[in-house]
Amino acid sequence: MKRAKKVLFITQEIIPYLPASEMANIGRYLPQTIQEKGREIRTFMPKWGDINERRNQLHEVIRLSGMNLIIDDTDHPLIIKVASIQSARMQIYFIDNDDYFQNRLQTTDENGVEYKDNDARAIFYARGVLETVKKLRWCPDVIHCHGWISALAPLYIKKAYSDEPSFRDVKIVFSVYDKDFKNKFNPDFADKLLLRSITKEDVSALGDKEVDYATLLKLAIDYSDGVIQNSETVNQEVMDYARQNGKIVLDYQEPDTYAGACNDLYDQVWKTGNK
Repeated sequence: MKRAKKVLFITQEIIPYLPASEMANIGRYLPQTIQEKGREIRTFMPKWGDINERRNQLHEVIRLSGMNLIIDDTDHPLIIKVASIQSARMQIYFIDNDDYFQNRLQTTDENGVEYKDNDARAIFYARGVLETVKKLRWCPDVIHCHGWISALAPLYIKKAYSDEPSFRDVKIVFSVYDKDFKNKFNPDFADKLLLRSITKEDVSALGDKEVDYATLLKLAIDYSDGVIQNSETVNQEVMDYARQNGKIVLDYQEPDTYAGACNDLYDQVWKTGNK
């Protein structure tokens, strides 16, 4: 059986850049473990506003920055920064933008109020990662997405970027956590997603209504090859949807078995269509 050699992690949180949490711990240690098992990795996260650039020694990668992404008819500059976790021999790439990430936190602001443009932030993040991977001329075999901010990557990979050499044969794994959002995305969200070969039919599951957390994750599952229940308690409707649609599903794993189970899952999804 062929083995997936390159794994791209598109994640939401990583320690030490953000406080410890289930997702931040996995974002830090899963890529390291997968690398130690002999696979080549790349890891991305948003450059949230509470990340201290000086303390964490982030610096801009000029050769990767400079592109503008058009979202809702507005240009948004894409800024790429990088930092290293020396003890793990890992580089972390950060997607940054003055409008979406600078001086702004994750899902909510300092008062716990969810950002009204979280939909556009997710669009920018997914597209920013994929454009950067293209510039790196790197071709992952498996892409592992973590958190709602990464939920649009599967759609873009399988539709808008499917002919790009970096993503032509890639398989996608999506992890479901207990971190969600409460407010709904605006009814025009589906229209904002249209890009290149993405049609209204491709996002018809969203309809023309406001999009909630479960609906967004179902869209991610539609275009993923494998789905992981990462938290012990998650939205069960989402996990049921994955099973009903014939996805390869990895049930919740205890911390001591999690990385090994992910490692096996990468090869399982990779062999589908790549025997």
